Amino acid sequence: MSSQMLDLLAMLLGMPERDSLSTLYEVLPKHGWLQPAIDELSGIPLQQWQAEHTRLFINGYPKTPCAPFESIYRHGQMDGPACDELRKLYTNAGVSPTGDLPADYLGTMLAFAALLLERATPEAALQLQELQQKHLASWLPQFSDRLLQDARLELYRGMGERLHDWIPVRP
Repeated sequence: MSSQMLDLLAMLLGMPERDSLSTLYEVLPKHGWLQPAIDELSGIPLQQWQAEHTRLFINGYPKTPCAPFESIYRHGQMDGPACDELRKLYTNAGVSPTGDLPADYLGTMLAFAALLLERATPEAALQLQELQQKHLASWLPQFSDRLLQDARLELYRGMGERLHDWIPVRP
């Protein structure tokens, strides 16, 4: 998967805003798989898209189906040991994630993977391998399967397909 695709998937995990649909139109020439999603999103109010995002990733009732945090899958809680492991991996790569999101947030992990791909050095390749095998392989299959099963919008089903295709194989 390309670094551009990983960055796009990381972006799609963010809360949709007023300009999100126009952003999708901008990236459409390089990501044709977005066309059915754009067609669908063009016909619904932004609030419906935001509600689906919230239900899937933030606060679904009675359970959030696709919480995008490694610790939930590996440790059954937020801010588990995976966060410390990932912070160490980021620091060793000279990266300091910004914002209030935990280190095990999938968007952060995807953006980090994109950065490592762009660096294209042997050290970055080893760091990417560690990210994939030690972290993503343990929970991304379940996350992407849930996204494919539970998403009500084409955008998120398409995202689940791409993540499923990129799932690293555990050694």
